Amino acid sequence: MEQAKQLVASQRAFFYTGQTKNIDYRVDALQQLRRGIEKYHQRILDALHADLNKSETEAYNSEIRIVLGELDFALDHLKEWAAPRAVPTSAVIPDGISTIYPEPYGVALIIAPWNYPFQLAFGPLIGAIAAGNCAIIKPSELTPAVSRLTYDLIVDIFPEEYIGVRKVKSKPTQPC
Repeated sequence: MEQAKQLVASQRAFFYTGQTKNIDYRVDALQQLRRGIEKYHQRILDALHADLNKSETEAYNSEIRIVLGELDFALDHLKEWAAPRAVPTSAVIPDGISTIYPEPYGVALIIAPWNYPFQLAFGPLIGAIAAGNCAIIKPSELTPAVSRLTYDLIVDIFPEEYIGVRKVKSKPTQPC
């Protein structure tokens, strides 16, 4: 528990430096994530096979391809999403101008389920990075191979004060 509190505190401190608000920082982080996924491609497939008995085709199509598509979409639209935009002003303020300035929240917690453990950990991570947030991923204890892979991939490319992964202990599976 104390370790989790320290991680959140270090991420909040990093967030308040303002680095994650920079669009170029976010783009670079998303590109690093893409390179990490490409580097760990075979390990991702192997982990999904070990935990869920997914074939390479199914694992790629239902998890990796979707995440890479989300990455491409975020990279293509990030500058547009982060730009201030004018919105209609109430008629009671006739000379008013209204603008929305997108702002990140700070630290996001991503809890991945067991059924699509890679896609549903990394998809939300893309959104958190694109929005300018720090993030902590809590992988499912029911998918230990994907959890280890997630930890290794994230630790390999991001500092913990930016993107962290909670190590999980696997629970024994229950018979159906």
